[in-house]
Amino acid sequence: MHGSGTENMRLWTIHPSYLDSAGLVAAWREGLLAQKVLEGRTKGYARHPQLERFKGAADPLRSMEKYLRELLLESRARGYSFDESRIRSRAPGYSARTAVNEGQLRYELELLRWKLESRSPKDLARLPAGEEILLNGAFEPRPGPIEPWERPVGEVRARIADAGNA
Repeated sequence: MHGSGTENMRLWTIHPSYLDSAGLVAAWREGLLAQKVLEGRTKGYARHPQLERFKGAADPLRSMEKYLRELLLESRARGYSFDESRIRSRAPGYSARTAVNEGQLRYELELLRWKLESRSPKDLARLPAGEEILLNGAFEPRPGPIEPWERPVGEVRARIADAGNA
């Protein structure tokens, strides 16, 4: 089955409303792990490329907090009960957002589409087709290709190139 086992961690830049239930739960779990890494409370995943965008933020821990809060809001909208106490609060009102390349957003949307084709075809309808891609509120878009820290799946990269979005 394609779309599973290709990565150890996926911290989605795209808005959590696009994720199926498995993706949302995994993003929450992996976001909490990333929070521990950024706090220096675990050695595992410390060099994982998905963390680079947070390490490059003005305040990595507050950026991660904002990321997790976006996941929390989506979970509540779906009636899930994610434990808010697991988010380490730094300071109220943090508004800085980390820039991410638009090519990364297109890649992630296509990666999710690729995963959902086999994992959860019914959830494909929640993905945008050509219109603006919404982001997790921890990020803001900027022009550019797939981020250098990404480890693209070849098949997904080819799909983007075939669509003229490379």
